[in-house]
Amino acid sequence: MNTRRQLGEFLQTRRSQLRPEDVGVATYGGQRRVPGLRREELALLAGVSASYYSRLEQGQAPNASPEVLDALARALRLDDAERRHLHELAAGGRRRGATRRPVPERVSPVTRQLIAVLGDVPVVVLGRRSDVLAWSTLGHALYAGHLAPDAPDTPRQRPNMARLVFLDTHTRDLYADWPAKARGVVATLRMASGRHPDDPLLAALLGELTVKSPEFATMWADHRVKTGGDAVYEMRHPLVGTMQVTQQTLRTADDQAVVVATTEPGSPSHSAMTLLTHSVITGRNPRRDAPTREMTG
Repeated sequence: MNTRRQLGEFLQTRRSQLRPEDVGVATYGGQRRVPGLRREELALLAGVSASYYSRLEQGQAPNASPEVLDALARALRLDDAERRHLHELAAGGRRRGATRRPVPERVSPVTRQLIAVLGDVPVVVLGRRSDVLAWSTLGHALYAGHLAPDAPDTPRQRPNMARLVFLDTHTRDLYADWPAKARGVVATLRMASGRHPDDPLLAALLGELTVKSPEFATMWADHRVKTGGDAVYEMRHPLVGTMQVTQQTLRTADDQAVVVATTEPGSPSHSAMTLLTHSVITGRNPRRDAPTREMTG
């Protein structure tokens, strides 16, 4: 991946999203030919020369200092995740060396212990490219019950959560607000592309999704980034119905994401999750086995 180009596109996208009045730039009522701030206006706010900023946005200034990047981040009003992404893109443009073949990712014994301890809580472990490295029995039932339970065990056959969200009908139907989930997936991949600019498998995944999904291509062009955290989604599970599920993302020392799904105790969503747990333990389909009313007349 061309990190210099990504750096320029990221700066340009964020610049276009800032209105002059948001940052105290006077426009004097003149007609503006570009959305957001002009290059020279952003350069002035950041305290750098307009010519230098133009070269940076065009990918022709690979040695931006941390101080300059921080000044640009402040001028663009970036949050912590966006600021970190900006620094990672700049660092990626300075790196050189041959690209090594990626080593298959593995889940550490400590992470597997965590999955075991969580027991009847849905857990999924995702790698840097959103590959499913492991899942608990309930994690499999919640997110991908239509796939083989042992699918994550073989590196070349592992499900990929980004592919599932954009290309798999079951996963798409699972989220009531699919665009919100999709934007979160894209933002996480964007952050990963800054951390791992030389990963050919990640580049191949991004290329595949861009070609196969116009929605992914549109969201990818927005350059949003996300490091994880908590998110609440309305999930429409085919076995137990609708649930409000909180997905909490924890990061391991191996830069893997442990996604834990919970529901509010005492809520209808918690009852639905309990029913899903019971169906996993007993192997029974709660909808198939639900009692039916006898017709009276």
